[in-house]
Order: sequence, then C-alpha cells, then structure tokens
Amino acid sequence: MRIGILGAGGMADALGTQWARAGHEVLISGRDLARTTAQAVKMTAQAAAANAWDDTAAAQAARGGARDEPAEARAEQVGVRGGTWVEAAEFGEVVMVAVRQAGVADVLRAAGAATRGKPVIDVSNSEGPGVYDPTRPLAGLIRELTGGHVVKAFNLCHVDVWRMTPPVFDGRPLAVPLCGDDPAALSAVGTLVTDLGCTPVHGGGLDRAMLLEATAAFMIGLWFGGADAQAVLPPLARSGAHDPM
Repeated sequence: MRIGILGAGGMADALGTQWARAGHEVLISGRDLARTTAQAVKMTAQAAAANAWDDTAAAQAARGGARDEPAEARAEQVGVRGGTWVEAAEFGEVVMVAVRQAGVADVLRAAGAATRGKPVIDVSNSEGPGVYDPTRPLAGLIRELTGGHVVKAFNLCHVDVWRMTPPVFDGRPLAVPLCGDDPAALSAVGTLVTDLGCTPVHGGGLDRAMLLEATAAFMIGLWFGGADAQAVLPPLARSGAHDPM
C-alpha cells in the first residue's frame, strides 16, 4: 500500500524503512525538503541493502551456500521518497502522524484536507512522562484536525525497537495494541503491524486511546527511573480466569 508519513524523524525512519522493505511505497515529509529527501535516499538504501542480504542468505541456505540472482532485483523494488506535508497526506492510502506533540496541530493544518476519510496512524506521545494530560488525548486532537479514521498504535516502544527485524523478546513476537473505531482502518494498520513481524492486538475504540497514551506515560516514567517495566505485569497464564472475547 502507499504510506504517507508526516514526519522525517526517528519513527518515520524506523517504521518507514521496515515498510519499504516489506514492499510498501513510502513518502516521508518534513519542514526542510532537502533534508527530508536526503533522509528518504538513506532509508531507500537501508531497505534495499537489507532485502539484498535477506535474499542472498535465503538463496545460500536453499542451495547449500550457492549464490542466487534475485537480490539486486528485489533491492531495486523498494523505495522511499521525500516530499511536503501536503504531498505525504495526498500520497498515502494510509497516513502516519509522526511529529512531536508541540508540532502536531501546525503540521496537520499544513497538510490540509487530504487526510479526511483515510486511515490515520497516531504514534504520538506527550513530550515527557510527567506532562501527559488525560483530559486532552492526542488521538482525539488528531481525529479533529485530520477528519480521518484514527488508529492509535506503535506508541509504547522506543524507536530502536521498530528497527529490529523482527521485534521478538524471549521467543515472543512483540504485541502492538491498536485503538480505533473504523474496521477498515484497523485492518490496514493490522497488516502493517504484521509486516513488522509483530502481532496486532485490538485494544478497543478510539475512546480507549487515552488509556494507551496514559500507559505510555506511566511506563516511560518507570523506564526513565531504571525499572524493568515489562516485569510489572504477569504472563497471561497467571493473570486470572478470563472469558474469551
């Protein structure tokens, strides 16, 4: 699918590169077009190199160490482009908002009306774990400003987690909670989660996104304090009896 990313920072780099590797078309955007274009070239090279490596390794394994040809062909198929806010919003079948909280409103106004009615991924968090305001959920603001079908996702992990191929811990693929109201948007974002090697988990409607945002603020505060936040919760088998959903 075509993915327009509003932003050209760490989250755009990590997720956009992985999705380009998976064969999606990606267009990132930023305030400085020259820097954004340079970043897109870098992401394209990273995605192509990773795919070439994957294909060569697979061919060698299949042929007992013999080299195969498709690596270069597949590498040339991936690509990331740079553009303006408006171009990214218009380009994407799915649009991801990946800018800092302070710039969200200005960027979405600059992007215009092209996001209306589209799946919009919100990966944003508050600027710090101590400043989150639950009375002003970011996902709700983004829905108001875009007119899109917002899905809150990818906000619980540091950017380096999204650079892992795939994100697996203790043999378990990372689970990614999704909060949103539109089934088609949830399905599209779920596909993108799966393409990272992760497992999508339905977290309820967009009204529950504030809980996901608050969870991020709480957990990030624990991590900043040096605690192993993952150890806070027991495994499913030890979490009591539950009716299947």
